[in-house]
Amino acid sequence: MNYRPIFILPGAERAKNGQVFATREEAAASAADRFMRWTAPTGYAVEETTDPVTFTWSRDEGDRML
Repeated sequence: MNYRPIFILPGAERAKNGQVFATREEAAASAADRFMRWTAPTGYAVEETTDPVTFTWSRDEGDRML
């Protein structure tokens, strides 16, 4: 199973993009990092997906597209 970041918007709308990570930890770290810079979301989450991995995340480099 792979993992995708989800952003919670006003009205409890859940938004996602094309990012999919191999681990829950990468997806959560990516979402947390982006959440700190955005103003519209009110929160973030991670959901499981069978979609193929499209990104990696590291503390030093952030999001990296494969």
